[in-house]
Amino acid sequence: MSAVNNWYEMSFGQDYLVVYKHRDMQGAFQEVNGMVQWLSLPERATVLDLCCGMGRHSLALADLGFRVTGVDLSQVLLDEAKRMDERSRITWIKGDMRNVPLSFQFDAIVNLFTSFGYFEEDRQNSKVLQELDRLLSPNGKFIIDFLNPDYVASHLVPYSERLADSLIIEEKRSIEGGYVKKSITIKERGKPERRYMEQVKLYRLEHFQTMLAQTSLSLDRVYGNYNGEPYDESVSPRLILVGHKQ
Repeated sequence: MSAVNNWYEMSFGQDYLVVYKHRDMQGAFQEVNGMVQWLSLPERATVLDLCCGMGRHSLALADLGFRVTGVDLSQVLLDEAKRMDERSRITWIKGDMRNVPLSFQFDAIVNLFTSFGYFEEDRQNSKVLQELDRLLSPNGKFIIDFLNPDYVASHLVPYSERLADSLIIEEKRSIEGGYVKKSITIKERGKPERRYMEQVKLYRLEHFQTMLAQTSLSLDRVYGNYNGEPYDESVSPRLILVGHKQ
């Protein structure tokens, strides 16, 4: 598949920084501070933030005292992460989550904010879990913070429009062929419209269990939100997997 056909290579650019500028550092810190308690990591543990994006969660992890490496495929988002990392506390690396350009192992790996299910083929998404397996130290911990497909279906907002930095941002959402899809149109006065697409494959808990069974990763707990409430397929907003490497 050529790069031009990969939605994630097209969407995570300069416009992404505008579309998602409302996601703040305080929210990221609260999410990370809650989730990391589930891992019981030692002080100064090494943590890989896989698909770190613009680095909000990586910076929050560093604030908590961990030694953090952030990996993402988007150079634009990595550049923004480096800009925000004013004290250069984090190691930032450009790489594909299916083939991370690292050989050493980590005490923990986090994959947050629905950064899974980007690929059309199950075996490509499974490669991400195989990379977690490869990059985790024995008994290393992991978190995969994913969406809950049933909740997405029942709370889907088909259309929304908002103003950001004098840009009109239109977002259309749908569920098609086992994916949740978002079409983003950016309108800027005097310029052609810019269009992007995002899609995530709707994996359920049993799908994750099947994929994890092909690795040495064990699932310990499943939470339904950032407050640590048990996962309920019918009402939970999130599907958060917490486990370890055997």
